[in-house]
Order: sequence, then structure tokens, then C-alpha cells
Amino acid sequence: MSGSNDHIGAAARRYGKATIAEAVARLRGGGLVAVPTETVYGLAADSTDATAVAEIYRAKGRPDFNPLIVHVPDLDAARTLGQFNERAAGFAAALWPGPLTLVVPKTEDCPVTAAVTAGLDTIALRVPAHPVMRELLQASGLFLAAPSANRSGGISPTTADHVTRSLGKAVPLILDGGPCERGIESTIVAIGGDDYRILRPGPVTAAQLEAIAGKPPTTARIGKIEAPGQLASHYAPAKPVRLGAQTAMADEYHIGFGPVAGDMNLSEDSDLAEAASLLFAALHDADASDRLRIAVAPIPKTEIGLALNDRLRRAASPK
Repeated sequence: MSGSNDHIGAAARRYGKATIAEAVARLRGGGLVAVPTETVYGLAADSTDATAVAEIYRAKGRPDFNPLIVHVPDLDAARTLGQFNERAAGFAAALWPGPLTLVVPKTEDCPVTAAVTAGLDTIALRVPAHPVMRELLQASGLFLAAPSANRSGGISPTTADHVTRSLGKAVPLILDGGPCERGIESTIVAIGGDDYRILRPGPVTAAQLEAIAGKPPTTARIGKIEAPGQLASHYAPAKPVRLGAQTAMADEYHIGFGPVAGDMNLSEDSDLAEAASLLFAALHDADASDRLRIAVAPIPKTEIGLALNDRLRRAASPK
């Protein structure tokens, strides 16, 4: 495990009353378990069990045309579900385990239930880095469909408490691994021959991908939903959100960045990675405050800032 994940490792045993064995038993019995990843908390179920996957959609209130990411322990496991050409395998070798999801063609005998891929001929796959999720994958022997553990369209959860507040009794078991390190969802990349498209920006930047591929991504097509997080309104608080706010009105909770202090500041040092790790927690706090609206300071549209602005734009879109 790299040094950047050391603090995650230290927090990985904060299960509360839950245990990995209990989580495995629940998953094998067709139940749901909320589990931390390095990005956000996921709501996991056996991806090959149609009834269990239906419970994910029911708990989240999620549209059935929105596909799910399947989490697997390694590239060999991923190859049993998806077809990896040289481009896909190159990204996987360089960036897995980590916050990258690859959308590739399904294998002919792909065992996941149809609802996971929302009727598409592709599948979204990720090898997570968080030790709690990795331990759960190894102990269960399952391929886990795991969207974010929150109501569909709502603010993504980066702590166990966020899961409880969003889903309540719909999730009877949460593995508490502490706050998520990255704080925003994985970068999603669709592979098409030698070309690749970024379907959702995230912690893995376009520059990182280009350095591996030797070429930039092609422009993402606008049309059908190909991966999670592509809905116009998503990651959204219940309150209206105003972006690019240098100052705030009296009825607005102000999320600051850099020199814009706000009621809380995502990063006084203008560190985009720090801001990403705190974004969803800030939105949760703002939504729970006594203010009627939310204002967010300008955030640069570079590197991880592209992902932050993507999430904020969707959060501010009309419901």
C-alpha cells in the first residue's frame, strides 16, 4: 500500500458493531452492505444476483437506465467480466488499484445481471484501493456492484454518517472505514479501440491518462447514459446552489475556496486535491444548516478542478 493510503489503512478497522464476516454473510444472502472506498462510500450487492441488485435500485430510488460500477479485486477478475484491449489493459496496469473506472465491452459469458449494465453491451469496472473494500472483495469472492451509498441524485457520502443520514434503515449494515481519502467519485473512461473518452472526470486527470496513452482523449459524445454520474442533475443538495460566488447573501451558506473564506473553506491553500476530499462533506453540512440556499466560491477549472466543477454544475442544475 502506498504512503498516500497509510491513514486509510489506520482507519480501516473502524467497523463499529459490523464485521467483514457479517458483511460477507449478508452479501452472499442477497443483502446490501455500505462500504468505504477511496472515493466515496458504496452501496454493495452481489452483481450476479438480480434480486440483490434490484434492492440497490430500490434503496437509492435510482433510475433503472443508469448503469452500476462493478468492483473487482484485480485485472484477472475484471477480464472475466469485460474485454480488455491493449489500451484498456495499459490503463489498468498503470492505475489499478485506484480511482479509475473503465467501460469496456462485456464478455460473451459475463455473469452480471442485466440491471447492472442497464441493457448496454458494455460494463463499468473498477479495482478499488481502499483496504476495507479490498478485504470485502477477497473474503466474499463476489464481484460487487456498488454505486454511491446515497439517495439517487443526492450528495455522495464520504463518511458512514452521511450514509445513515441519506439512506437510514434502507441500509442495515455499514462498514465504517472513516472518511474517504479522495472524496469524489472515480474518473470513468470508455475504451473504443485505440481511442478513449472521459465520461466522468474524477481524481485521475486527463493529463495522467494522456501520459500513459501517448494521446489525448477524444471528445465524449452527448446522448445515451453510458456510465454513472451522467445525469444532468446529480450529487444535489435539497437546497438551491449558486456557483462562482465571491460573496454570499444572508440566507446562503457559503462554501469558500482559497482567498474566499466562506462559512467553511475547502482549502485555504487553494489545494484542489484537498478541496475534492472535502467537497461532499461541505455540501452535506450546508444542506443541514439553517440557511435556505448554498453559495460556492469559484474553483479553477484545471486538473482535479474539472471534476469538482462537474459535480458542482450537476448539483446546481434544476431538479
